Amino acid sequence: MNQTTHHVNGTTRPIDPDRSTDQGGVNTGPEPVNTGPLPVNTARAAVNKRPSAEGGDKKPSAAVRLVQLARECYRFVMSADGRPYAVALDGPNIVLPFKGRSGVRQRLARLYAETYEGDVASQSALADAMTVLEGIAEDDDPVPVHLRVGQDDLGTIVVDLGTADGRAVTVSAGGWHVADRSPLLFRRSGAMAPMPAPILEGDGLSMLHSMFNMDEPAFRQLVAWLIAAWMPNIPHPILTFKGEQGTGKSKSAQMVVNLVDPSPAAKRSAPRDLKAWSTQAFNSWALCLDNVSAIPGWLSDTLCKGVTGDGFVDRALYSDDDVVVVSFRRVLAMTTIDAGALAGDLAERLLMLDLQLIDPDRRRTEEELDTAFEAVRPAVLGSLFDLLATVLNVLPNVKLETMPRMADFARVLAAVDQVMGWNTLDDYLAASANVAGDALEGDPFGSAVVALVEESGTWTGTAAMLLEHVQPPGGIRPPSWPKDATRAGGKVKRIAPLLRTVGITVDDTQRSQDRHRSRLLILSRTGGSSGTTPAASDAAPPALWPDTPPEQR
Repeated sequence: MNQTTHHVNGTTRPIDPDRSTDQGGVNTGPEPVNTGPLPVNTARAAVNKRPSAEGGDKKPSAAVRLVQLARECYRFVMSADGRPYAVALDGPNIVLPFKGRSGVRQRLARLYAETYEGDVASQSALADAMTVLEGIAEDDDPVPVHLRVGQDDLGTIVVDLGTADGRAVTVSAGGWHVADRSPLLFRRSGAMAPMPAPILEGDGLSMLHSMFNMDEPAFRQLVAWLIAAWMPNIPHPILTFKGEQGTGKSKSAQMVVNLVDPSPAAKRSAPRDLKAWSTQAFNSWALCLDNVSAIPGWLSDTLCKGVTGDGFVDRALYSDDDVVVVSFRRVLAMTTIDAGALAGDLAERLLMLDLQLIDPDRRRTEEELDTAFEAVRPAVLGSLFDLLATVLNVLPNVKLETMPRMADFARVLAAVDQVMGWNTLDDYLAASANVAGDALEGDPFGSAVVALVEESGTWTGTAAMLLEHVQPPGGIRPPSWPKDATRAGGKVKRIAPLLRTVGITVDDTQRSQDRHRSRLLILSRTGGSSGTTPAASDAAPPALWPDTPPEQR
């Protein structure tokens, strides 16, 4: 008899496969294992025993029989974004769309043909049946439907393995285990690939480090980013691999994405417009934009919203006056040699990792890297989930003296540091300050403002006065230079977070004393960049595997 294993801080315990619990801990009995619809004979008998709606001996219409078949095999739900789904009554906790590849419509058509041998449901009958089933799905309140990663009300994180049997990894402060049936509803997409089941075997983090061309501080920040990537309710900085050609940026990004959310297309080209981006983001939890050479304004804004939580309003299908809202937060990565001038809000949302040139005698082929990665991936996942469980245990007690931008991610870094004895939070803040400095250097107007404050110490005046005082290099204004006082004031507000990282504060709360009562800009140097450190915790930092001998980890 197969057993599900439960890992608590590295200790493996068997779980009785004949008992399971729902999210609230209530025993629900044996889990169903059959992933298909009811057998043909059972479905036919269930339908034929129902009386005809018209009475007498007249058989029900094809649409009626389709609805009856569907209700015998599936339950129907409506997601929070207004999409109807079906869930097999005797199968995994995976929702099926009404249309498309492997959708309910296609499955019902096949089931109908198998149930009523020699009879095929017409397109009109299928359409009528789907309309009725969609109405059934709307009978109850919308339910959360997750993509790859979800979190329940108790804080347990559930990661869908993407396998046909519907298994999932559940991670809580007490440990992690592989569940035969996910406790949360998940949807699948064609952009997803199965994830191997994690195991505890050896030092998975050391195995992972051997796959990447980066120093110890950068690798530790990467590990912390991977831990945060499975926390669906916090913003995640955009992991950015930067380096010249031959540093392994694209391969590194591909392996990282395939740890978090495996996909046959882990690397993507930059989307051409907002519609293309929304399609990509809707179908993947983690995705990487490869070889980014320039970031237009609309994409910069879109990436920022994808970090903190984006939303799109679109017209509902077959409707002229109804809309659906698609909202999401995603885990993003990017590779670049030089992305050019970065907008201030985007620069604040990056985790920049520089990669060094690989020596020719250390370079490996793509095939060798893929083989090595597949060999260590289960052990790497086991170590990462073990670390995630321990971080969830200490995270509620982690306090920061001051809150930087991406504060939730900073708390995760502080928790990882507490568990592992690392220094990722300080390294991240220092790297963020460098990125902000680079973004200012790439912005002619921002550089001119910095030069003005460095020369004067404190500068006070209106936006119009600022526009007169600062001049671009060479006296030629680039296209990004503000064209009037209103745009100059708005520009200062947008780069204010970057200015703070280099020790310049912006105060626009004062008014001039003349009759115009114009808003004043007060630019002053504070003498240092902002930073934060975790406050001392009342509890001693626990070991990653407390009281567990190395041979049992």
